[in-house]
Amino acid sequence: MRTFVALDLPPDFADDVAGLARQLSAAVEGRFLPRSTYHLTLAFLGEVDEAQAARAADALDAACANTAPVVLASDGLGKFGRASDATLWLGIAPTRELDDLAERLRDELASRGVPFDAKPFKPHITLARRARIPKASLPPLAFPRDDRAAAVTLYKSTLERTGAVYKTLHTTHLGA
Repeated sequence: MRTFVALDLPPDFADDVAGLARQLSAAVEGRFLPRSTYHLTLAFLGEVDEAQAARAADALDAACANTAPVVLASDGLGKFGRASDATLWLGIAPTRELDDLAERLRDELASRGVPFDAKPFKPHITLARRARIPKASLPPLAFPRDDRAAAVTLYKSTLERTGAVYKTLHTTHLGA
């Protein structure tokens, strides 16, 4: 099964992100993602079997133990890919707490032999795929207000024609 571990967005923050996406959709063509899919990936595992998924859940619990909720603060927009066919995202300001959480999670996954994509951690929330970024300036935008995220989830991701469908496999709460 295709899996990843993500920081879940607090509802108010997710609402603000959805509002930003609506503003952007008036100026940017692309396939904007539904609010229900917003998350901040800490580690992409890719294809794992049931035993690896169970070890990933254990790694998640260990990485999050005694960890306080982390601050989410907007850090501008960015893109992966070409301006004519991009993944458009909202950057999240890196903080020591957020970076430490991602590093602890990756260390715990590695110690349990769970494979993951080792690309450097770049905190962001994907807003749109196949976006065509205009050369003209974007209109004034209302970025999300700072908030604290308190849940981390191991998700199964199933790719369908309409986009990815996520199923929760295991959630751990920060500050519990």
